[in-house]
Amino acid sequence: MLLEVWKTVSSKYVAAAGWLAPSSRIPTQRFSTKPDDKHAYITAPKTGIIMLNLGGPETTQDVHDFLLRLFLDKDLIPLPAQSWLAPWIAKRRTPRIQEQYEKIGGGSPIKMWTDMQGEGMVKLLDKMSPQTGPHKYYIGFRYTHPLTEDTLNQMEKDGVQHAIAFTQYPQYSCSTTGSSLNAIYRHFQKTTGSKMKWSVIDRWPVHNGLVQAFANNIKAELKKFPKDVQDDVVIVFSAHSLPLKVVGRGDPYPYEVAATVQAVMHQLEYSHPYRLVWQSKVGPLPWLSPQTDEVIKGFAKLGRKNLLLVPIAFTSDHIETLHELDLEYAGVVAKECGITNIRRAASLNDNPVFIQALADVVNEHLISGKPHSVQLTLRCPMCTNPVCGKMREFFCGHTPKK
Repeated sequence: MLLEVWKTVSSKYVAAAGWLAPSSRIPTQRFSTKPDDKHAYITAPKTGIIMLNLGGPETTQDVHDFLLRLFLDKDLIPLPAQSWLAPWIAKRRTPRIQEQYEKIGGGSPIKMWTDMQGEGMVKLLDKMSPQTGPHKYYIGFRYTHPLTEDTLNQMEKDGVQHAIAFTQYPQYSCSTTGSSLNAIYRHFQKTTGSKMKWSVIDRWPVHNGLVQAFANNIKAELKKFPKDVQDDVVIVFSAHSLPLKVVGRGDPYPYEVAATVQAVMHQLEYSHPYRLVWQSKVGPLPWLSPQTDEVIKGFAKLGRKNLLLVPIAFTSDHIETLHELDLEYAGVVAKECGITNIRRAASLNDNPVFIQALADVVNEHLISGKPHSVQLTLRCPMCTNPVCGKMREFFCGHTPKK
């Protein structure tokens, strides 16, 4: 039994965390969610925006606790005897995952990127929507600090009036955005007296700014191919896969990812042939396919040997881009099967167009006065998690004032 469970939760599942090599760029200012924040607002923020993501260990010493929280999350990885099995898996996996982080730079910079994105976003919002300001961003990670629950406590302490749960996954999945929203719901079932009014940005797969940022990065990378092959490049959009068992319950993720791809290609005027493919499959059970590495091999056999990889479902660099795409696929698989030219489009990171898009998404949400998207009211038709329904009742019951 343990062997079968182990097969389904091997190391690549941890890749959902997201990280990249350290950058020389350091944010000039950070608003942490710790009580001793040196940059705390003198005036209570009227609007607090919690940016939701899985997070990633900042040092190799943080890896074990990160893995433990990840494997204890039933929304992401339901396991039999989870309270016992999760610590066992985390302890067993820690050395290997630490080695992977060492290869990329020793820790995850996802907090750094989120700080950059959040700082730029609220600066723009204070100018775009002064009536809902001052605005303050917060970071809510699921598996590493600042943890979502700690951040919620800090928002209460800061006196936030209108709290916005802003997912950093443009395409909704129960395993990612759903897990973070469930965590918020669970937190407020254990606390009383909250005065914050909630709304949620639960998906934004075809937002104009997001689409433009992706398109710009693709155009820039295409120009780096040899001129004589630029018109022959195949654009390979790669997104994290999902088990078909999850998809079969009605999870909207694959359709929303496809919507992003179509919007980006429309912006590019369908200049190149393209495919949407899936990476990071784990274990023996069927997942969304075709898999990215198999697609690279397949195109090589067909003589299409100029490929541009585009991570289409992430808002910053992380393990699937820097290790899986760059090192495993472009660095090893492509060479072994004879690909002539393979490149990867830059991730969004601190791209000014993307940061403007973040501000636009929030501003449009504020102007609309709607507490959530219409889609959030709809559970997956084959949903097996009762918390999902209660979470929706929680967010749908909050109507913040304009």
